[in-house]
Amino acid sequence: MIENDYLLAWGVYAIAALGCLLVWFRLTRWMWRYLREPLRVLVAVLLFSPTVVDPVKEEVLAPAIAISAMDLLLDVGNSAWRAVADLAMYGLVAFALYLLFVAIRWPLERWWKGRRGPQPQAGDEDVPTLREIMQRENGDYADTRYDQGGKGRTRVEPRL
Repeated sequence: MIENDYLLAWGVYAIAALGCLLVWFRLTRWMWRYLREPLRVLVAVLLFSPTVVDPVKEEVLAPAIAISAMDLLLDVGNSAWRAVADLAMYGLVAFALYLLFVAIRWPLERWWKGRRGPQPQAGDEDVPTLREIMQRENGDYADTRYDQGGKGRTRVEPRL
């Protein structure tokens, strides 16, 4: 494989891995934040960590997940332990950086939340609706949630 083919293969792999990572971001967006972010870091490490293919030629690299999968499933080489060790090292570094990021972000979020003040709870029943506020301003205190016959309407007013 010549140098241009090698770089072209890495470019194609990088674009495909970025696409897979974006799909993973989309799949995990519904999760709780403190579960979603470590899973995203884990997948990024699995997709973007390289390892040495041949110990004799140090400059030839390949994705570590591909090398470990091929060596374990097909018994084509003996680089599986090196690939797993590289994955573990990259994973350790990535999670250490993530924990550092969380340690910096957490006090900043607490400070920002304290600066905004207490937020009203969604379950407060004593908060009037927009219709009630407008009726007080206009002087009309008739309850329009009921028909003239006393039956309740099916329309539900949203709380603000």
